[in-house]
Amino acid sequence: MTTASLLALAVAYLLGAIPTAVWIGKFFYNVDVREFGSGNAGATNTFRVLGKRAGIPVLAFDILKGALAVMLVWFATEAPQHSEDFVNMQIALGVASVIGHIFPIFAGFRGGKGVATLFGVVLAIHPVACLLSVGVFLLVFLAFRYVSLGSISAGFSYPIIVITLFRNDVVPSLIVFSVLVAVLLLITHQKNIERLLRRQESKIDLFKKKSESNDLQVQ
Repeated sequence: MTTASLLALAVAYLLGAIPTAVWIGKFFYNVDVREFGSGNAGATNTFRVLGKRAGIPVLAFDILKGALAVMLVWFATEAPQHSEDFVNMQIALGVASVIGHIFPIFAGFRGGKGVATLFGVVLAIHPVACLLSVGVFLLVFLAFRYVSLGSISAGFSYPIIVITLFRNDVVPSLIVFSVLVAVLLLITHQKNIERLLRRQESKIDLFKKKSESNDLQVQ
């Protein structure tokens, strides 16, 4: 591995490690979102704890940092675009950013689940397959109002979409990566799955105005 690729991987991790939810919560609300709601430093818990005025920018930046990490591929390798080496480096950079989000050096290694950042990664690597998975997420979320259920459903649909619709157009490593995406979402959402089974998972209504008195939900 070249010096350029190692440097790009380090930058990808640092991009992912920017704790958007923690910094926005502390700077604008004097609140550490990890102390409320689900305890995660991610967009979903920010929506739950602080409302959409905080949740939307957290979501947008968490997606952006995953996409930007993948775009570092142009500095990390000279391999032709869409070649196996090119895609492998994209995947490696994306994984580095997700690891950074889950274990952020800037926030005591207590981050979020990496769903939004992972979305940015898959969007940058294969936009069409990603957007089709987003369609699955929206259908499930609008039907049940559970972000976790929508995320899990989208994650499981992603490898199915890649394998059934794009198998002849993608390198084998992307198929493996798509399966690992589903596995990662399953692992990181174990507690959510348990709450869903107990019918204790919190629903999110994006169209309901959040009152100040309900801004902070204790664990």
